[in-house]
Amino acid sequence: MKLVPQGRVGSFSHAGGAGTPQERDDERMAVVIDETDRVDRSDEQRDYPLFDADAHICEPPAVWTDYVEEKYKDLILQVRVEADGTEALWIEGERNDVTITQACVPGAYSRTDLNWDDILQGSFDPATRIDVLGQEGLDQAVVFPSVHLLSGDIVDAKVAAANARAYNNWIADFVGHDRDRLHAVGVCPLQDVDEAVTEIERIAGLGLTGITFRPERYNGMALYDDEMDRVWSACEASGLVIGIHGSFGSRMQSLAKTRYRNPFFVHMVCHPFEQMAAVLDIIAGGVLDQHRTLRIGFFESGLGWLPYWLNRMDEHKESMGSKVPALTREPTEIFREQCFITMESDEGAAFAQLVEAGLEDNVMWGSDYPHYDCTYPNARGELDETFAQVPGLNPELRRKVMHDNPRRFLGLS
Repeated sequence: MKLVPQGRVGSFSHAGGAGTPQERDDERMAVVIDETDRVDRSDEQRDYPLFDADAHICEPPAVWTDYVEEKYKDLILQVRVEADGTEALWIEGERNDVTITQACVPGAYSRTDLNWDDILQGSFDPATRIDVLGQEGLDQAVVFPSVHLLSGDIVDAKVAAANARAYNNWIADFVGHDRDRLHAVGVCPLQDVDEAVTEIERIAGLGLTGITFRPERYNGMALYDDEMDRVWSACEASGLVIGIHGSFGSRMQSLAKTRYRNPFFVHMVCHPFEQMAAVLDIIAGGVLDQHRTLRIGFFESGLGWLPYWLNRMDEHKESMGSKVPALTREPTEIFREQCFITMESDEGAAFAQLVEAGLEDNVMWGSDYPHYDCTYPNARGELDETFAQVPGLNPELRRKVMHDNPRRFLGLS
């Protein structure tokens, strides 16, 4: 059910002004864009469609004003711009002073003059986003949330479910602008398995590609726990893929938060360490041995740790396999058959290691647009430089990363 007309999907109460959406975005980014980096590839001819497999939207206020049921309006995730121009993230009616806008505008993490009114139009307006893809020489994108990456911070399961419904209704309208080019995963409220299964069925009905949740444990629940089996089965039954995606700024119990408070340290740890734990839970916990049609992606954590981690798991299965009776296949074999991971620019050497390990069919590329550390503008240029770091790169490897693997992950024919 759509709570507002589709035309409202890209509405933003404060964004606007003179000029085209691209001109307004350029004005917002004038401090951080080097115009020599911009290359317009809109008219470029390509042999096959290129995928950005890890991109993001930034939620407009319509998500928490128009798409949510009335009783939850003040409780779901939302960014409020205060009267003095400052902003705050609000969760369940409580203010959280996590830095939000600076994390969602390219190159802007150290700026102090921005608030949520300044997010790029390409991050919330689907028509502008299609234009951005064209200018960057890309054809299709898989989009994840930004604010709603923090959905795991919600404690009340009913609020978490309402929060997911609001976001999922909005993102369904967003990709509805062009479902041949825009693919999205819906937020899954793992705070309660009953609510999660109900929302998974609704996500499938909305025509979304899959579900997403954080790699941390929701209420202490491990991904291999028996109660999670209903989640995996619901995804299998609906043909939905699973994209596990973390972020910094979360209040959830985590490997990073047990030691660090400084965002530098937290961000260093949160993406790779939490995904390493998620891979361990899902593979060694027997999830994929029991659900052999699932496809699971581990996003925005880099590549370098994976060969070591899988090799270590293989060795542990050989020497300690009796401790994990649900694990019946070799961990590397399981990952090769059912799992995916995203690479970023400057990971050419790490990609070469995965090729050597026979995992070239499991790697996708993501720009992370429009976050502060994304490769924009000229994401393709930086990607070209990355592939140039791979000695003797076979063009087929590039095709796999940019086309074949994301299509296989998404289940596209």
